[in-house]
Amino acid sequence: MVRNDPERDEEAWRSIVENFGDRAELDEPMPPEPVLPDPALAIPVRAVPEDPAGADDVDEGDRFVPPDPPLPPRPSRDRQLAWIGLFGAPLLLLVLLLLDVGIPSLLAYALVVGFIGGFGYLVFHLPRNPDDPFDDGARL
Repeated sequence: MVRNDPERDEEAWRSIVENFGDRAELDEPMPPEPVLPDPALAIPVRAVPEDPAGADDVDEGDRFVPPDPPLPPRPSRDRQLAWIGLFGAPLLLLVLLLLDVGIPSLLAYALVVGFIGGFGYLVFHLPRNPDDPFDDGARL
C-alpha cells in the first residue's frame, strides 16, 4: 500500500524545480565499446542455396483472385454524338486555326452549332429528381 507523504512530495517537487533545465547526473559509467573480432580468425559461413520451388509455400489455390470488372456501359448513339459535338467540334476548330487552314464559313458555323447542340442535349437529359434529396450528383 502506497502512503501519501506530503513532505516527501514537496521535497521531490523542490528538487525538480531547482534542477529544471540541468542535465541529469548518471551514476552508472558508460559501457565499454565492444571489441570487434579479428576478420582473419572469423569462421567462414557457407552459403545455403535457395530452393526456388519451395520459396513460395503458398498454394496457388489459396490466393484471392478478384473477378474481372464488368465492361462500362456504352452510351446511346445520340449521347455519343452529343459528346463528340461538345469536345470534337472545338478541338477540330482549334487544330484548324493553329494549322492556319481555311475552311468554309458554313462548316465553321456547323461546328459551332454542333458544340452548342451537344452541350444543350447533355444538359437537357440530366436526371431531374434524384432518389436522395441530399444527393450531390456524383455517380459511380
